[in-house]
Amino acid sequence: MCGIVGYIGSEQAAPILLEGLEKLEYRGYDSAGIAVINNGEINARKAKGRLSVLKEKTNSGKDVPGVTGIGHTRWATHGEPSDVNSHPHLSNSGRFAVVHNGIIENYMALKNRLISKGFEFTSETDTEVIAHLFEYYYKGDIMDAMIKVIDRVEGSYALGVLCSDYPDSFIAVRKASPLIVGLGSGENFIASDVTAILKHTRDIYYIEDNEIVVLTKDDVKVYNIDKEEVEKEVSTVDWDVSAAEKGGYEHFMIKEIEEQPKAIRATISPRLKDGRIVLDDVSLTKDDIKGLRKIFIVACGSAYHVGVVGKYIIEKMCRIPVETVIASEFRYCDPIVTKDDLVIVISQSGETADSLEALKVAKDHGARVLSIVNVVGSAIANASDDVIYTWAGPEIAVATTKAYSTQLTVMYMLSIYMADKLSTITSGQYKQYIDDLEKLPELVAETLKNKDQIAYLASKFYNCHSIFFIGRNLDYAVSLEGSLKLKEISYIHSEAYAAGELKHGTISLIEDGTLVIALATGKELFDKTVSNIKEVTTRGAVVLGLTTEEHSMTGIADYTITIPAANPMFLPSLSVIPLQLFGYYVAAQKGCDIDKPRNLAKSVTVE
Repeated sequence: MCGIVGYIGSEQAAPILLEGLEKLEYRGYDSAGIAVINNGEINARKAKGRLSVLKEKTNSGKDVPGVTGIGHTRWATHGEPSDVNSHPHLSNSGRFAVVHNGIIENYMALKNRLISKGFEFTSETDTEVIAHLFEYYYKGDIMDAMIKVIDRVEGSYALGVLCSDYPDSFIAVRKASPLIVGLGSGENFIASDVTAILKHTRDIYYIEDNEIVVLTKDDVKVYNIDKEEVEKEVSTVDWDVSAAEKGGYEHFMIKEIEEQPKAIRATISPRLKDGRIVLDDVSLTKDDIKGLRKIFIVACGSAYHVGVVGKYIIEKMCRIPVETVIASEFRYCDPIVTKDDLVIVISQSGETADSLEALKVAKDHGARVLSIVNVVGSAIANASDDVIYTWAGPEIAVATTKAYSTQLTVMYMLSIYMADKLSTITSGQYKQYIDDLEKLPELVAETLKNKDQIAYLASKFYNCHSIFFIGRNLDYAVSLEGSLKLKEISYIHSEAYAAGELKHGTISLIEDGTLVIALATGKELFDKTVSNIKEVTTRGAVVLGLTTEEHSMTGIADYTITIPAANPMFLPSLSVIPLQLFGYYVAAQKGCDIDKPRNLAKSVTVE
């Protein structure tokens, strides 16, 4: 969601801040701002709209001199997008400037108290209370003020704070919102995402909750809330900066769709040794797996759709009951979770607020937590008993593609791993699964060759007002993701249904010309889905069928997309590819902002 960048060094800060914020545009935002200390005063510039507006307003940063500063891209929660509501926020005296990611849940009580003390508010945001709290508590020591502020605020936050009394340093802290420190030579950084600073450094500190960071150009010190210095381990980012660039593609989304064979291979290869799946970072023993009462898969959005696939394959292979739950619902449904349960939390960023809070609920109930995440050192990874990293590399487009596919791959491997431990599959079946898994990247690459046909189909249907996706079992799980991809980037109303459920009400919406995308890839349920297709064609629907080379939809569907035949368990990795491409090409036909769809953010770090 919101993005934070901070810089201190010998170079002019504003151009570096703007450059960093540009790398964070993919996270989703509606306004931007920077604040820089110069000659003992804080100069803040803010603007509603795209970062280009702020760059023009500041002459690409040249009009805001100074070597210490903070920057922010805002995704509105409290208060509409506007110049006034943009960050950074200043205290009444102008002594403090604050950027903030997250939500301050008790801001209204704090605001009323501060107003009673004579403080004046100019914005509608929750963040402004933080700037005034610093002013209220400051007695000459910025560290003491920080400790008092974080003791008073409730909620989630990553904060970067300038104080005009400290022109040669600035301070930062985090709680349940991502923040990292970049370590340079004669310069140091903070950022909410490593992509913002990767041009300048690959050496970083991952900051834990309630760790306070004091940065100067030559030093970084980290403290706990007792003002005790904390020793941090330097981590080095090992992926190349080009991975976060478009590399000649028109959009990050199509680049990341094309990267899926490579990403899947990167997920599989380190974990296959001598024909066996080796999960070195997973401490689940054979006895642990045999003792499981139930598995919960908890996630949001596309990660939740991976969980729906996971439910089908784990139950089929391992014969353990699985419940897939939306993280925001899991938090508040008083779930029946015990110490004999495994909770699998899936999150690309590892910082998804609802998923992180659901994880805490699971831990409070005594459950074991295994997370599937992409970002090393993220909050969810750190809070889990076990973690499996997807190794997908940076994903910049808001609409996930390769993160989804690598999460699916991890789910396959985990299912096979557990089934082997439980002896619910034979040694022959195990070997076949491994053989088929190794072929998966090539099968995905083959499926991607069908782009031209899908672009043509998108050109025929981009003017649709409503589109329905149907499928059964794994096809239904993939339908959920296909529908989401379409709606989030093309803004076409779209819904996914289990094919057998369509006739229980929703079929009333089918009329002449309604597009129904029907997935029928599985052998066992192909004929059943064909019957559902006939139900909608009888009522005037136009059907786009998606099936494998083993089946024919001639005379059944008006148009057909064919994917390679494969092990049924791995078909979701193939069938999702045409749906990702369809959503992309429809959005391109409509001229939508594909990488930064309206109202959406890449990493949802607020409730």
